[in-house]
Amino acid sequence: MATAHGPLVIGVDSSTQSTKALVVDTATGEVVASGQASHPTTATHEIDPEHWWTALTAALEQCGRAATEAEAISVAGQQHGLVTLDAGGAPVRPALQWNDVRSAPQVDSLIRDLGGPAAWARRVGSVPAPSFTAPKWRWLTENEPEAAARTAAVRLPHDYLTGRLTGEGTTDRGDASGTGWWAGDDAGYDTGILDHLGLDPALLPRVVGRGEGAGTVMAAAGLPLKTGALVAAGTGDNMGAALGLGLAPGTPVLSLGTSGTVYAVSRTRPADETGTVAGFADATDGWLPLACTLNCTLAVDRVAALLGREREDVEPAAGPVLLPFLDGERTPQLPYASGLLYGLRHDTTGGQVLQAAYDGAVYALLRALDLVLADESRPDAPILLIGGGARGTAWRETVRRLSGRPVQVPRAQELVALGAAAQAAGLLLGTDPAEVARGWRTAEGPSHDAVPRDDEALARLENALTGADELLRRPAPAAPGGPAMADTTGYAPDGDDRGGNLPR
Repeated sequence: MATAHGPLVIGVDSSTQSTKALVVDTATGEVVASGQASHPTTATHEIDPEHWWTALTAALEQCGRAATEAEAISVAGQQHGLVTLDAGGAPVRPALQWNDVRSAPQVDSLIRDLGGPAAWARRVGSVPAPSFTAPKWRWLTENEPEAAARTAAVRLPHDYLTGRLTGEGTTDRGDASGTGWWAGDDAGYDTGILDHLGLDPALLPRVVGRGEGAGTVMAAAGLPLKTGALVAAGTGDNMGAALGLGLAPGTPVLSLGTSGTVYAVSRTRPADETGTVAGFADATDGWLPLACTLNCTLAVDRVAALLGREREDVEPAAGPVLLPFLDGERTPQLPYASGLLYGLRHDTTGGQVLQAAYDGAVYALLRALDLVLADESRPDAPILLIGGGARGTAWRETVRRLSGRPVQVPRAQELVALGAAAQAAGLLLGTDPAEVARGWRTAEGPSHDAVPRDDEALARLENALTGADELLRRPAPAAPGGPAMADTTGYAPDGDDRGGNLPR
């Protein structure tokens, strides 16, 4: 282990597919040790929470002596999941992960019962999606009432791990804002929604205040950690990534993964009644308006494969338009859509069609970004480009050309875990965790100047999207022996299959 210049802290990212742990030097932001362990995955998107704990143990053990010297730890985890515990703290049933969307019918009834989308947006900042925790609880009470009756504590994934560390039931405002029952404006739970759900507020964790810790590591945790080390509140994965970048208000983040995500820190609470923008809180005292698309790098790679071309083998596309909605689309809300190619000519090349796929994917993200930045518009602010696609030249140049903004590609990796480490450092040092991350220079990386915005391409895309609206709203014909459409009702937060903020 390299000699540290300051106290050590640990940041944990418990994602859908794996748990990562970073031991970080608070003085420099240097990662002095790391570990990773995978989680089992199932088609049902359920998991025994014990697997998260086993993976956390393995990841910390891989960190060696550095983990035992850390003075503080924080856990960031996948948002929205439903963890139900009995009176002894054991899981009542497997946890429902964010991408379990069996509660789609419950979403419809909840939105209808409590005044419609606009009322929900005003009340909790977001229009619920099937990934949210509230409809998952409603599904449980309607379909497994015995399990609901045995539940003595309701937790989010990061709450579960934090509770195993401290023996306390806590959460943070960022992750709580993705449940559908956190009021936001007063940092409390909406008791009217809880009453409607039949959920006793006593079953929910305490929301940890700004600058407050969740507790300390107890000896009974049985992990290779210092007993008594501080445990920060933790947060959701999207909030962790924003914290890891040290985001200031008005700086947009565009994440390119299997799906795409755009977000920014804001001083004002969002309330988008269309449901395009989720009005999340961030991990400090601000807000994190966020939107996601379902089709990003994977969809474009599929087009490249169909054309028999490498993903960077593009040519300027002056005519064709390709809307790569291969899995339906959430932003814009077109759940039945399939991919649409328009404007082919005899002289159209495969490289132009591939570039059109990039244009279509980036266009959908930039339309959402305009809504995300509505209250914090800084046209000169560079777009921070993260995720697996951020290293691709074609992706980067397409974002530059269609946005007209400068683009910066942070060098830092594992931003969710780094954000958790910054939160732990902020608690330990008594300072703002976002300032800690900015001191670590996590957002630094190659910068690329703005180029003139390609308004002609944007107009072609908008005209195609508008003109094909009726067609895109029809269910696509079923493939032989296959389903008519992909299931697109889930809300994808961030990462591996969580919306693409970070590659996993």
